[in-house]
Amino acid sequence: MINSLSGRFLLLTIIFVMIAEVLIFVPSVARFRQDYLLARLEKSQIASLSVLASQNQGITTDLAKELLDNAGVYNVVLRRDAASQLVLSSPVPGPVTTMVDLRDPSALYLIVGAMKQLFDPPEGVIRVIGSPTRAAGSLIEVAMPQEPLRTAMIDYGLRVLALSAVISIISAALLFLAVRRFMVRPIKRVVSSMEAYAQAPEDARRVIQPSSSITELRAAEDTLAELQNRLTGSLKQKERLAQLGGAVAKISHDLRNILTTATLLADRMERSEDPAVQRSAPKLVNSLSRAVNLCEGTLAFGRVDEAPPKLAMTAVEDIVEDVLKSEQLSTTSDISFDWDVPAHMMVRCDAEQIYRILGNLVRNARQALEASGKPGIIEIFADEASDGWRLTVSDNGPGLPPKAREHLFTAFEGGVRKGGTGLGLAIAAELARGHGGSLTLTRSDAQGTEFQLFLPKENAVFEQAAQ
Repeated sequence: MINSLSGRFLLLTIIFVMIAEVLIFVPSVARFRQDYLLARLEKSQIASLSVLASQNQGITTDLAKELLDNAGVYNVVLRRDAASQLVLSSPVPGPVTTMVDLRDPSALYLIVGAMKQLFDPPEGVIRVIGSPTRAAGSLIEVAMPQEPLRTAMIDYGLRVLALSAVISIISAALLFLAVRRFMVRPIKRVVSSMEAYAQAPEDARRVIQPSSSITELRAAEDTLAELQNRLTGSLKQKERLAQLGGAVAKISHDLRNILTTATLLADRMERSEDPAVQRSAPKLVNSLSRAVNLCEGTLAFGRVDEAPPKLAMTAVEDIVEDVLKSEQLSTTSDISFDWDVPAHMMVRCDAEQIYRILGNLVRNARQALEASGKPGIIEIFADEASDGWRLTVSDNGPGLPPKAREHLFTAFEGGVRKGGTGLGLAIAAELARGHGGSLTLTRSDAQGTEFQLFLPKENAVFEQAAQ
């Protein structure tokens, strides 16, 4: 109970209410003491005026004792016309232990005196000085027993504390019920929804339906609903990807066998005496070899023994030339291809994977230019710096739409062309990371699009990528 939110709130409420009541109790007791003493002064003043009025006739000892008992004091001194007069007097049982001056006292003086009065011994005599009412004199002074005052203060304090306890219990109970109704129950509903969702996160029916009228809880429910919807969508997408992966693996297995047969036939074509066939056969063999390697890589994808990039110093100009010439054969539009790669520039990389990265980028650029229906140019630039190599692929096409840029390197979400899968750039970015590098979009506007592939030179990065 005490570890629950409502239980702790109940305990804190009781503590805070009691603190508030204590802050009320102290000045209340001080005020009670002041009123008590002022009442004694007023009664003493009335008794003294009665004595003065009958001064010529005189009063009996019994009457004087009765007046003093009625006022609750031992004696009364009244100052009038710059002279002090002991009006009423009786034997004082002991010395004066406390003196209280009620002539314009401060709040702190009254509070400190009241607290001291509570803890003083009950025996003793109090001397009280005050100003008479209705200008009956300039000063009135009485001596009175301390015990009745202290007893009255304790009784009053106990009543105040009892009332405070009742108020605290009622307030705490009301606040406890209010917290359970407006906070604990909605929070338990959110927790129950989370537990139910955790049992079957693929079930969209278990996503929480925000309904709280409390602003903060409603914001939490809205955020939770958004997260659950995203997670459910992600799980469904992963399930579809797993199914797609199984289908692709089967297709890749059969396609690899078909391509192996095609490669054997292409090898025979190399022995043809036709010059055109002799020029085309090597490129056909290279393309078929890449297709076979791609199928084998697809079959190995996701396995523990998936091969890391085979890093070796490679002439990047040969890769760039193969990519551009292959895409040049695929286009029927007025698109030109150009490259600017330093001669004999060597890059540490996996040649097949870099070919796939550049092939995806150039193919996307070609398809964008073909879709625009305008002439265009695709260029590849390469340069070497102290920290690594940079390959830049640019075009002067229409640029990428804003929606495509948000999920550019996310599978099945970054597709730009209608009917595309959005896998090309996701695969290219993953291959770049496998080299310890990165693939970034550096520019995309009405003047065209530019991607940059960065491959670092640090051996530690490559060793880590190969693990």
